[in-house]
Amino acid sequence: MTFTNAISWFEIPTTDIDRAQKFYETIFDIQMIPMDNPHIQMRLFPIENPVNVGGSITFNNDFYKPSPTEGPLVYLNANPDVQLILDRIESAGGNIIVPKTQISPEYGYMAIFIDSEGNRVGLHAVPQ
Repeated sequence: MTFTNAISWFEIPTTDIDRAQKFYETIFDIQMIPMDNPHIQMRLFPIENPVNVGGSITFNNDFYKPSPTEGPLVYLNANPDVQLILDRIESAGGNIIVPKTQISPEYGYMAIFIDSEGNRVGLHAVPQ
């Protein structure tokens, strides 16, 4: 099997979906897309093509648990510059735990923050 992308979908747990939505809309300057059903509440990150990698913030109290130290670490696209997103995190209710750091000249920069729900989340930007 060959992957175009190693990830096809991700879900970031929330304890308060409205607070988390406001946090992510603020730091990325986006409008998230509501998608709720009787078992789960989701706010999707906007993407141009549904075939591309996508994801959401998600609430289901019995299935998800935010964590600043456990579980997978998802890196969100911060192009064109990780610092643009980092500059909004603390005022939106998050904490930066790894500042903008160069991976290498060809692989760009990364950073890690704790979101409004207590999740550890990464940022990545590739040089343009």
